[in-house]
Amino acid sequence: MNIPEYESYHEKKSHFDAAFPYNTYLCSIPVDFMQVPLHWHDEVEFIYIKKGCGSIAVDFTTYEVQAEDIALILPGQLHAISGLPDQVMEYENIIFHPELLEASGADASFHAFLQPLFAMQLACPSILTKKDSAYATVRNCLDKNDNICMSFPAGYPLAIKGNLFALFFALYTSYGDKKRNPSAGKNIEKLKSVIKYVELNYASPMTIAEMADLAGFSESHFMKFFKNTMGVPFTSYLNSYRLTMAGRLLLQSDDTILSIATEVGFDNLSYFNRAFKKQYGMTPSAYRTEG
Repeated sequence: MNIPEYESYHEKKSHFDAAFPYNTYLCSIPVDFMQVPLHWHDEVEFIYIKKGCGSIAVDFTTYEVQAEDIALILPGQLHAISGLPDQVMEYENIIFHPELLEASGADASFHAFLQPLFAMQLACPSILTKKDSAYATVRNCLDKNDNICMSFPAGYPLAIKGNLFALFFALYTSYGDKKRNPSAGKNIEKLKSVIKYVELNYASPMTIAEMADLAGFSESHFMKFFKNTMGVPFTSYLNSYRLTMAGRLLLQSDDTILSIATEVGFDNLSYFNRAFKKQYGMTPSAYRTEG
């Protein structure tokens, strides 16, 4: 189970077909799952908060968000979504590949105006609020596309792409002259191969030596670098990721707890139960019952 599968499990809106890769679906934390672990992908993603409040981390900076805020996740950005104590957050994921907006052949406009944004060369904020100059246009364009998704009228891709162009025109107008510090992402790039490997292989055994090799470090350097950057040792991060996936499986399947523990990479049920209770404050059985 990878992150897109994890996020879209409770999909309430129809996905577009492969010929038009613009996907949208609704999620709720903690109703659907407790959190979305740190991950990255090559698509553009908007996280549009509909109700409640929560937190979104983008490249190791954590933001508290509330209803009507909109997060912009650019290709390659590390990000995670989680709830706040005693709070529910409902949000919409809007995901599409940048190529959706690029014409075939030499597209001068795409490379002059959109590529700098998608390549994180512009200092565009990760969280857009009502205070931002581009916010009203961004929200209006996303709302228009949501309305289009209700009925899929003939020629709907034209309307959706038109709204996206208007959206990014507003962002470029506001932030096109603001350049990002190129050195800001160096540490992030060194960790992305490790994060992606965990996302795709968390159920399999993995060693510090293997992860150090992926990051291009010695084992001792990797352990220090990972903890300094992520705030936790690698083994703690891996176990937390596995437990997060176990939580989703407990809510959405009838598999036994032993089967789920094995599926997410734990070979000792007693240890799984202890670790799960430490992370969630309750046993796997209680978590399933309350969910």
